[in-house]
Amino acid sequence: MILTNDPTRLALTAAMIAGYGMVCLLPWLRTRRVRAAVLAARAAARDSPWLVAYASQTGNAELLARQTSETLRVAGIANHLCDFDELDAATLQAAERVLFLTSTYGEGDPPDAAARFAQRLMARSDLALGQLHYAVLALGDSAYSSFCGFGRALDAWLAARGAQALFPRVEVDRSAAPAIAAWRQQLSHLAGTSDAPDWDAPDFAEWRLAARRQLNPGSAGAPIYHLELEPMPGLALPAWQSGDLVQVAAPADPDRPREYSVASVPADGRVHLLVRLHRHGDGSHGLASGWLTQQAAEGAMVRLRLREHRRFRLGDNAVRPLILIGNGSGMAGLRGHLKARAAAGQARNWLLFGERDPAHDAFYHEELAAWQRTGLLPRLDLAWSRGPDGRQYVQDLLLRQAETVREWVEEGAAIYVCGSLEGMAAGVDRVLREILGEDEIAKVSRSGRYRRDVY
Repeated sequence: MILTNDPTRLALTAAMIAGYGMVCLLPWLRTRRVRAAVLAARAAARDSPWLVAYASQTGNAELLARQTSETLRVAGIANHLCDFDELDAATLQAAERVLFLTSTYGEGDPPDAAARFAQRLMARSDLALGQLHYAVLALGDSAYSSFCGFGRALDAWLAARGAQALFPRVEVDRSAAPAIAAWRQQLSHLAGTSDAPDWDAPDFAEWRLAARRQLNPGSAGAPIYHLELEPMPGLALPAWQSGDLVQVAAPADPDRPREYSVASVPADGRVHLLVRLHRHGDGSHGLASGWLTQQAAEGAMVRLRLREHRRFRLGDNAVRPLILIGNGSGMAGLRGHLKARAAAGQARNWLLFGERDPAHDAFYHEELAAWQRTGLLPRLDLAWSRGPDGRQYVQDLLLRQAETVREWVEEGAAIYVCGSLEGMAAGVDRVLREILGEDEIAKVSRSGRYRRDVY
């Protein structure tokens, strides 16, 4: 053994040991927190007459739940705020009143945060909840055939178990203000107060479309554009984290803002977006994507606001190895995380990404190649559905790298998926369950190491 007193080597060794220790410690801390949260929810169900439970995919239901909880608190009503993952049979049977706020995912599916609740509890027909009084706020999008499907299923299941509705289910179509106002009115009636805190979302601010370029000229697929936006003069650049979202109010329909993943970090000085032009069957363009990519001139004013997306932020996973998986415009959310990792000096990153044709659809290829050269991105796997080697998809790459996936997860890696729900995300989830097993998927989901921003 060769001993050295080189302070640089000693510092690097100490840093590596400390980093490894953190990776080992975080799962234990996360498990303790989850267990403590479940116990706190049970205690609150016994000691407090109210629970406010939320299941959120992109953060809307969580925000409304926090506002609901605060309204009760201002009215002098003690309550416990929790997510669906903290609810079990004992908690529900001990509770007197629960306000459920939940979104619906895809075609009637529960959000990721409520998947275990649906599998573990809603499959049970023997659970007696006759003591429970409840209300459901169901968030959804009427563009889907199963509008508010999970919220409706939850309401029906609670009624079938003998629980009594405090008032009829309130359904919200894409954050429509009148429906949210109806929920607030019912809540104020229950709380016996009209002195509720302000629920208004932050105002849209004026930004300038500073740059726009098409990333896939010549592609047989729909055009996709890189956009850069900056605050209008006199406005400060707001703070955000990788994983957060932007809401854009298009002039043709300002009451129905379109959400996009942010592809940059504040240090870039601008909000970067990756927007694919949506074409309807009649040849017309999507209101937001058509305006942003075709109609608005560079320099035009864009009304937008940033929104937290806590379930897709790095959070406790900031010091872990990271497996980033996505396709299409999902590169935006993954690029944001890679930029954050670069700024933090976290180099254990693996990107698996799929698109159409390597000749035309290799988004940010120069940037990815630079990250590879500097060691930030030691693993990069690309799948092309119309490539020279035949049809390949991201889930095919995962299956081919199954052993490496298992190794990374065993070493504490977190998995982030961003892109289309149909096809990619569903296929990735199926392959991950095949590679890791249902028990391991449940474990990494509970610990916050499996996160998705899919649409």
